Amino acid sequence: MSSLSGLLLVDKPVGPTSHDVVSQVRKAAGIRRVGHAGTLDPFASGLLLVLLGQATRLSEYLIPLDKSYEATARLGIETTTHDPEGEVVLEDGSWRDLSEEVVSQALDGLSGALLQEPPRFSSKKVRGVAAHRRARRGETVTLAPVEITVFEIRLLAFEAPMVRFWVRCSSGTYIRALARDLGRKLGPGAHLTRLVRTAIGSFPLAEASGVEALENPGVIRNQIRPPAAALAHFPAIEVSMGDAVRVRQGQSLPRPTGDFHDGAFIGILQEGELLGVGSVEGDRLRPRKVLAHG
Repeated sequence: MSSLSGLLLVDKPVGPTSHDVVSQVRKAAGIRRVGHAGTLDPFASGLLLVLLGQATRLSEYLIPLDKSYEATARLGIETTTHDPEGEVVLEDGSWRDLSEEVVSQALDGLSGALLQEPPRFSSKKVRGVAAHRRARRGETVTLAPVEITVFEIRLLAFEAPMVRFWVRCSSGTYIRALARDLGRKLGPGAHLTRLVRTAIGSFPLAEASGVEALENPGVIRNQIRPPAAALAHFPAIEVSMGDAVRVRQGQSLPRPTGDFHDGAFIGILQEGELLGVGSVEGDRLRPRKVLAHG
């Protein structure tokens, strides 16, 4: 198991942290190098991408992928954290006057390119310290809005005061903040009560393994995907043995044929296995990340 390298799709349950899941996989696999590509809050569940061995170095190429979620917001109650774990700061019964059409229109208004104010209780750093740590110390925390994109958002069900919706958004989007903003648009406030991540890029939750199954090293061996599969969203080229040696030594290769813009990332394969990642720069393909086992 010590030579394992690749990607696991894990269905994280409600309760454990993303770090807890990583620790469980690390223990079962018997290797130290295990990480994840995009955290989930303890109260959230769904898809977590776990990387093992040399593949942990690929996380930076997975974190920016779009995310999809199914979420439920409770109208009429806003909390400090915008989820069930916070203290109630607002209660308003005017949700009783809202129709499904009005709620759907408000959700539509949260689509497109947006400036989103991150939650005060988040991992965003403020002068080097996580915002949630400062907030819990009673400090006043002000976070600058960040640019996000909500590609799609739609109402799944409205059973007042509960709003169930589906969203596909850019990395860095806080669904808790979307629930907060929905409540403020409608008037009575809201907080997120349930969150399930259903996809990351083209990786679906339906193909993920439960954490209990991953206690078995045999399941990990069977379910792990090779590093090349982790970067299937990048174009890839196959190189000769001679070029593979050059890549391992950090030497650039001629720009590959194809419609690639400068800065484009390309997977570099040798006999189908991921050797590394290169970026197009002018007439050259320069290695940016080389896997030692490649």
